[in-house]
Amino acid sequence: MKEEWIKKGKRILLLVVSLILNAILYNLFLLPLNLVAGGTNGVATITKYLYGFDPAMMILLLSIACAVISLMYLGVNKTIGSLAACICYPILVKAFTNIGSIIEIDPSDPLLMVIFAGALSGVANGMMYKSGYNNGGFPVISQILFEKNKIPVVKSSMVINVIIVVIGSIFFGATNALYAIIFLYINSIVLDKVLLGISNNKAFYIITDKEEEIKEYIIKSLNHTITTFEVKGGFLKTKRNVMLTVIPSREYYRVTTGIKEIDKDAFFLVTDSYQVEGAK
Repeated sequence: MKEEWIKKGKRILLLVVSLILNAILYNLFLLPLNLVAGGTNGVATITKYLYGFDPAMMILLLSIACAVISLMYLGVNKTIGSLAACICYPILVKAFTNIGSIIEIDPSDPLLMVIFAGALSGVANGMMYKSGYNNGGFPVISQILFEKNKIPVVKSSMVINVIIVVIGSIFFGATNALYAIIFLYINSIVLDKVLLGISNNKAFYIITDKEEEIKEYIIKSLNHTITTFEVKGGFLKTKRNVMLTVIPSREYYRVTTGIKEIDKDAFFLVTDSYQVEGAK
């Protein structure tokens, strides 16, 4: 019971820290640059520019609207996880409104600001997803589209963000939209790294006619284990052996070079391996 409370406390702490980082990020970088990078933040930036409407209030109204829609279509269980962020985030945005007067950022290099903001956003959002909670807002629409029409969440989210970015470009120009794209790209890269970590290993799947030679090279020359299993082709239905080995990332080029030297026609697939356990 105590361990469960500790885990829950850590999750809540991650959520709070991520919301604080996002609020600081919005007031320190996104709003001063009029950077419309999708989401409720982007809409709030546009409405502040057009009507002088308080961004924190707009984010709150949009979040509440999305939460109500979520209750209607997804139910209480799938909505409750986003309620805390829906309420807390706008409050934090309001609380950090004057952060720019405390932390002075030189706006003369907007590209540097966008790069740093994208990285910080990736860290903050990665922490939020790790906490098991979410920030509500427009992702709720994507979730509903998936539940009702089986439209992939990634695709619908991308469409929603693109629409908001395009609308932002109408008011702030095409250059602003390009900065938004850079921001979103860096955010996605850093987010993946925070969630999965930096891969220390690479997994090789190898199909070759010189199986024994490559096996000997990996086992004897590189001192790594290798596993062989049989697969069947989907088109020709022929059976082939596939060799699997996991090696440290620093030896990537040694392995690829060695395979090509032994069999220039060898087929191999390389993927990141984030966790390896039980190997002897």
